[in-house]
Amino acid sequence: EVQLVESGGGLVQPGGSLRLSCAASGIRFDDYSIGWFRQAPGKEREGILCMSEQIGSTCPTDPVKGRFTISSDKAKKMLSLQIDSLKPEDAAVNYCAAGESCTGWHNNTIDYWGQGAQVTVPS
Repeated sequence: EVQLVESGGGLVQPGGSLRLSCAASGIRFDDYSIGWFRQAPGKEREGILCMSEQIGSTCPTDPVKGRFTISSDKAKKMLSLQIDSLKPEDAAVNYCAAGESCTGWHNNTIDYWGQGAQVTVPS
């Protein structure tokens, strides 16, 4: 069974940093584009960043304009999201995801989802 399990969420003060991790099992990273989504209260789930492990490139999806950085370790089947300069509007559930392509990184293209990791940034 395919599993994507996020960890590292929590409460961080504005301006702080946080690193989320996603441990994958049951899939080959070479077969998928992998990345992150987030969903804030009352808003739609949106793609943040994704990566094609086989090609070794990162998709241009970046609604937070450079404050988030994606990385992966194919051998260990782990995916990370570094979040810097956190703002209250970054408070959201962040989801690890695997899909067919980084092009058009949105809900309908995703094959597998993690359970989500809550990031809280107080106002």
